[in-house]
Amino acid sequence: MSRIPLSILELVRVTEAVDARGALINARDLAAHAEAWGYRRIWVAEHHNMPGIASAATSVVLAHLAAGTNTIRIGAGGIMLPNHAPYVIAEQFGTLARLFPGRIDLGLGRAPGTDQFTLRALRRSNEAADAFPQDVLELQAYFAPVAPGQRIQAVPAAGTEVPLWILGSSHFGAMLAAELGLPYAFASHFAPDELITALGLYRSRFKPSEQLDRPYAMVGVNVIAAATDGEARRLATTQQMAFANIFRGARTLSQPPIDDIETYWSPAEKAQAKRMLARSIVGSPDTVREGFRALVAETRADELIIVSDVYDHPTRLRSFELIAEAASAG
Repeated sequence: MSRIPLSILELVRVTEAVDARGALINARDLAAHAEAWGYRRIWVAEHHNMPGIASAATSVVLAHLAAGTNTIRIGAGGIMLPNHAPYVIAEQFGTLARLFPGRIDLGLGRAPGTDQFTLRALRRSNEAADAFPQDVLELQAYFAPVAPGQRIQAVPAAGTEVPLWILGSSHFGAMLAAELGLPYAFASHFAPDELITALGLYRSRFKPSEQLDRPYAMVGVNVIAAATDGEARRLATTQQMAFANIFRGARTLSQPPIDDIETYWSPAEKAQAKRMLARSIVGSPDTVREGFRALVAETRADELIIVSDVYDHPTRLRSFELIAEAASAG
């Protein structure tokens, strides 16, 4: 396997030991290390009303990461566009593009990234997602150079041409990305069921655009690397508990790993989590290398974006370092 580009989806986890400020500091530290290890980009996602995730003010977090790095691309994976006026997102990301030219990505999703109660606090209507394709086009226009007679400009976004991505976990996103000629990122790190069919639709229906002349697919995957398979499996219990807690309706902070996950979840929770985490690669560098080979062979991914949901920050850094080494040795 020739080396496939690797990127990072940083969850900005608040843990039982690290508060929101610490999570943001750790995210910036990870970005600096990732740059040194050769990762192509680091993205953060918009989530609301989740005590365990500190990336709700996504554009602010991206400025924090970008200011602590020099070359790695910084982006949203993603902004949940129906939560916002496209004009405001253009202003925010245009500002980022002016501050950090050539380094900003904008991934767009149509899910709310939260619950129904918080949607009301966001002033988001239930019908907002229906306008997602039109909102993407409106946003794209704000990043284009100003046209003669244009009365509304998104200052300072005009002319920055920030690259857009479509994010998704279903056929809808794949078909929209293909129709608009945009790169596509599939969220198989938590919703892997339609990965292969969505990628097929995207590639078969792709229409070249000014931004992209051929399909470009990035695949999300959970990867946890450690010295041994057993150690990696123990570290993975943090993420497994997080998924079990989601099914319980409990919005808890990230928890330290445990020796036996079977003592924590019920059979039903285990089955749900196993389905959602089916694309995970957990193990030693050799195991990770083989997992990458199989995933790339199956998906023909152009890039992988990695979630490594490890509780302890130094251990998480080591996981990402081993992941980069495994990919480069492949």
